[in-house]
Amino acid sequence: MLRILLAEDVHMVRGALVALLDMESDLTVVAQVSSGDKIVPMALETQPDVAVIDVDLPVVDGLSAAAELHTRLPRCKTLILTGMGRPGTLRRAMSVSVSGFLLKDAPPERLAQAVREVAAGRRIVDPQLAVSAWDVGEIPLSGREIQVLRLAAGGAEPPEIAAVMHVSVGTVRNYLTRIVTKLNARNRVDAIRIATEAGWI
Repeated sequence: MLRILLAEDVHMVRGALVALLDMESDLTVVAQVSSGDKIVPMALETQPDVAVIDVDLPVVDGLSAAAELHTRLPRCKTLILTGMGRPGTLRRAMSVSVSGFLLKDAPPERLAQAVREVAAGRRIVDPQLAVSAWDVGEIPLSGREIQVLRLAAGGAEPPEIAAVMHVSVGTVRNYLTRIVTKLNARNRVDAIRIATEAGWI
């Protein structure tokens, strides 16, 4: 019996996914969470074989949570679910060692099969998305730049970003200038739009 942790913030969707997975004789959902910060504590408590994680979670996003889970509980495989197949998001997912990446509009039976496949050590990626990720190239931003832009996208101003990242306001402004330049953006708002559409933040 494969033990599954499910992380999805939309209550109705989470309920439907649990019901779908529990219909399978070899799968059981042992934990459900609605935000990314609860994934690792719950996984350490329940020891799932596979964590099925929505990419867009509150508090901590799905990919950041998957990266921490990989560090804290490496035997637990991760399957990322997303409603939008942005190639940049897939690149980020691959960089944090997730086991699979599945679009939410995949046929229902595909989810159960994907869980079995990642549990067996195989990597699952939607073929069309894989081709798009290959075409989009490397992410031009560094990890720190992505962190700055993600905070800015959430509405944080440079002083708030500086406090979170433990750097000076001047350093944050330098990061933002470099980000705008690297993305050939008109300004910070345009840079956020470009990075969001590409799936980098």
